[in-house]
Amino acid sequence: MSDFFQNGIITTLHNLSTRSQDALEAELSEFAKGCPMTLVLPCLYSELAQPALAKIVQELAGVEYLKHIVIGLDRATEAEYQHALDYFSVLPQPHTVIWNDGPRLKSLQTRLSELGLAPTSLGKGCNVWYCFGFVQSLGDVQAVALHDCDISTYDRSMLARLFYPVANPQFNYQFCKGFYARVADGKMNGRVSRLLVSPLIRSMKRVFGAHPFLDYLDSFRYPLAGEFSMHIDVLRDLRIPADWGLEVGVLTEVYRNHSTNRVCQVEVADNYDHKHQELSQEDSTKGLSRMSVDITQSLFRILATLGFVFEHGTVRSTKASYLRIALDLIESYHDDARMNGLHFDRDSEERAVELFAANILKAGKAYLDSGEETPYIHSWNRVTSVYPEVFSDFQRLVAEDQMQYTGAKA
Repeated sequence: MSDFFQNGIITTLHNLSTRSQDALEAELSEFAKGCPMTLVLPCLYSELAQPALAKIVQELAGVEYLKHIVIGLDRATEAEYQHALDYFSVLPQPHTVIWNDGPRLKSLQTRLSELGLAPTSLGKGCNVWYCFGFVQSLGDVQAVALHDCDISTYDRSMLARLFYPVANPQFNYQFCKGFYARVADGKMNGRVSRLLVSPLIRSMKRVFGAHPFLDYLDSFRYPLAGEFSMHIDVLRDLRIPADWGLEVGVLTEVYRNHSTNRVCQVEVADNYDHKHQELSQEDSTKGLSRMSVDITQSLFRILATLGFVFEHGTVRSTKASYLRIALDLIESYHDDARMNGLHFDRDSEERAVELFAANILKAGKAYLDSGEETPYIHSWNRVTSVYPEVFSDFQRLVAEDQMQYTGAKA
């Protein structure tokens, strides 16, 4: 059972294990009459072969309050897209599979590129951006949730808890972030959040002093969680990064556009596990090493927009402060793991911290050497102001894909 302690500057909604899944879903079905809800699933084709996604689809088939499910499919050939249509056809809800690599969607991407509006790099952020555009093209949507497709511990109560804060008309939340414990196979997981993001934010507080934005980020129990929900109004002017900075970038945009009393975090599961990335100590373009560089560089860019001044000395100070704070946290995690009977590999944890510290310097150098890049994808409000018919074209192209391969309407 969770606690009920409130910390930081945003509201935390806990799972006190006092309410059943059926009760939550019954209430959400009532909310859905005035607040149609859509789920977004960014998906790699390779994930269709994994048991995690099969379990997710099985669970989602029992969710009656969803208006629509939008699946963004990446890295799929024509035959694989056809297989995906069949794979997701078991879902009883209206659903759409967006074939991002298909010729029709490529033509839309080309048109957006000609207008200077398309994402400049591929990845999860790009997939999510197109899904968010399609959701807006549907029209009758009030609440949107997103979660990953590799959650091995998934059950549909997770989705119910994620939607509830933004769907309940008596609540005032515009955005909700999921959080959970990352314990599996007798050990603590979530190394990037535990060993990079939290100590990095605290080191920036030490180097730059107190700042409301840093307090805001530090209030989230799991800032890198891929699960969040929001009101459709939040979606329209959201600008997100295309790289591994997606989750922190979304939190930043929400902070920029909305009062913190309209933001909350909700405990969506007692435990959570998904596909694990390798640390990749030898190659900073892969795994957690690349992730740590992207996230750190994203934080540097974000703080610069708030007036923070970075130079080589502040980057080195941030790295040195981070290293001390992270090593102290390892001691805390060791004691917590020991008390709860979990395995704790101190050497592995310290190696990760040393890698992340080195990558803070790499990210700082990359940030200081850059200046011409536009790291954020344009908001859909910007796109529609230049290309007013984009949503109708998006709907038509996706429908044509689906009709060609199934004979059904999207």
